[in-house]
Amino acid sequence: MSTNYSSSLKYGRDHIAFEVIYTKRKTMEIAVHPDAIVIVKAPTGTAVNKIAARLAKRARWIRKQLNYFQQFIPCTPPRQYAGGESHLYLGRQYRLKIRKAKKSDVKLKGAYFEISTPDHKSRETVKGLIDQWYKEHALRIFTQRLEICFEKAKGLKVPLPNIQLRKMSKRWGSCGTAGYILLNTELIKAPLYCIDYVIMHELCHLKDHTHSHKYYRLLAKFMPDWQRRKERLESAAV
Repeated sequence: MSTNYSSSLKYGRDHIAFEVIYTKRKTMEIAVHPDAIVIVKAPTGTAVNKIAARLAKRARWIRKQLNYFQQFIPCTPPRQYAGGESHLYLGRQYRLKIRKAKKSDVKLKGAYFEISTPDHKSRETVKGLIDQWYKEHALRIFTQRLEICFEKAKGLKVPLPNIQLRKMSKRWGSCGTAGYILLNTELIKAPLYCIDYVIMHELCHLKDHTHSHKYYRLLAKFMPDWQRRKERLESAAV
């Protein structure tokens, strides 16, 4: 079998998902990404059972790496969607100001998120309006930042990827083998320089799917201060 595929490995009570990528190489490589993705790069033609055996042998190490990265997942505190509550946008806090109106609308004015809706007492309605606002602005901002980061990383010589959005609880972003970047809509709450870090991180993964020393040298080439940005993002409760 020489077609890339996804599967899972049973380890104790857990099922560890992984993705296999066949390449022209002599040895097999297993990499655990901070976004909880396990990538296996195998020589073209490597049998599925041989890959499974190698994964089983390395299962304890894989689980250990996943547990380590677990501490850095986005940590969103519970929201009540009530007037006066603080919500983030691009690293700044804004308070909710909710009022009854004939039409639903969300506007950012001064230090406030102004929410207008006929159903102003419904927290679910307010939540839905805010989530939709975040999604619309995330697509616009992420697209702009991707263009900026892509220009800085021309040396990667990879095609400009498409952006896909998804609200996720365990990762800020990931990249697909089909050449797209998946970004967490929650990332729109972080500062721009943190958003740029996640995008550049994924752009570099389009060139190198591992987290080897070679990968980090590549990341440092295009974003020398990536560690500072990463630490800021990991400390953000968005």
